[in-house]
Amino acid sequence: MDNTTQLILLLVPIALLQLGLMVIALVDLAKRARTKGPKWAWAVAIVFLGFLGPIAYLVVGRED
Repeated sequence: MDNTTQLILLLVPIALLQLGLMVIALVDLAKRARTKGPKWAWAVAIVFLGFLGPIAYLVVGRED
């Protein structure tokens, strides 16, 4: 295999994981009545901060 194929085989699962985390976090954010902080700020963080945004929301931002 050439380097391009190896790179694609590495990046596709990472991209799918990031997309999955983003979708899970955004769906949870939309359904939740209250969060720690404004929802718009969490939505921006989830979408624009890669892995860090969704993980931060799921660990810190949810309010039970």
